[in-house]
Amino acid sequence: MMVGVISQPVLTYVYNRYGSASPTRDAVIELRIAHKNRQKYLSTRIRVFPKEWSRGRVVNRVDASIINKTLDKLLNQVREVIYEMIDEDNIDIFAIPARLQAKKRRSMTFLEYYADKAETYKHGLGVIRQGRYDLVLRVLREYGKIRTFDDLTERNIIYFDNYLKKKGINPSSRYNNYHKFLKRFIVDGMREGLTRRNPYDTVRLDHGDFDHSIDKCLTLGEVKQLQNATMEPRLERVRDLFVFHCYTCMSYSDLAKFDSRLIQIVDGTKVYSGRRGKTKVRFTIPLLPPALDILAKYNGKLPIVSNVKYNAYLKEVAAAAGIGKLLTTHCARHTGATLLLNAGVPMEIVSKVCGHSSVKMTEKIYEKMLPKTVVAAVNEIEDKLV
Repeated sequence: MMVGVISQPVLTYVYNRYGSASPTRDAVIELRIAHKNRQKYLSTRIRVFPKEWSRGRVVNRVDASIINKTLDKLLNQVREVIYEMIDEDNIDIFAIPARLQAKKRRSMTFLEYYADKAETYKHGLGVIRQGRYDLVLRVLREYGKIRTFDDLTERNIIYFDNYLKKKGINPSSRYNNYHKFLKRFIVDGMREGLTRRNPYDTVRLDHGDFDHSIDKCLTLGEVKQLQNATMEPRLERVRDLFVFHCYTCMSYSDLAKFDSRLIQIVDGTKVYSGRRGKTKVRFTIPLLPPALDILAKYNGKLPIVSNVKYNAYLKEVAAAAGIGKLLTTHCARHTGATLLLNAGVPMEIVSKVCGHSSVKMTEKIYEKMLPKTVVAAVNEIEDKLV
């Protein structure tokens, strides 16, 4: 009994497939994979002029030998994938690009994989969120002990956490702004067969909580103190922006994109609505008189400054107003939400104002403030009960 011979794909380099090349216009070299009357073209991304291509080779260039070696390397890589498919008894020429990419990633270091994968995750994000991916990569490079997939050990994760701690980063920020990002790429690597285990499965880290930021929120009295303080015009503009920030509970990225043309009147109240740039969740913010006064002061256009300058100037603003708390963009957002909660506004309404993805998220962040809200609510009706 004769065993049938498996037909193999035919590999051929093709130049100027669309006939667009000319003495003044180059064209791309492609690898054509033909099998059973079907064809798949792989672009090499190498472009040459007609005089530089002859009989399947690059000629008349000082780098011709280097380019030809690159072409030979790709040819061999494709052949390796085809041989694997033959062993699996399943030749699929349209799956070859994905198989090549997987092989490429298996040869990457973890940092190379992170940098490559991050470009996909950053697509469509705002500048601030894109910068977080870049920040983690930069800090990992500075740390120096996690470079390859083999470096992803429990011990190195703990050492990395200690490294972040020595830089003065609090537990909540270490976990949410560094470890969660790192863990995401490790999980991706496991899914793609680049590593077998996730060290975060066994390492227990301090996730922190939101108490450190909640404690630094301003009270209503402190907000009033800030509003009434006299300061130089440069700081006054930043102070006004911060007060508006407090009364709207917006994130900085949404504040920076504030557009007064989106203000609507609902039941006699001016309301600003939109979708959070981070989560795309819709928020609805009734504009209170202090916020409207600031908008009127600046003719509907907020005095926006960059996030870095904003946080830097807020230190001067706090000093000028005699407030001994660290004012930040997060402080403004938390201040607004806690003022609403302590005024008795229901949690689900505060969640809508903040644009949280769920009421549970709002509860998790602000559960510390609930006792005060409960006490205030009971005191409010005490006289009616006795």
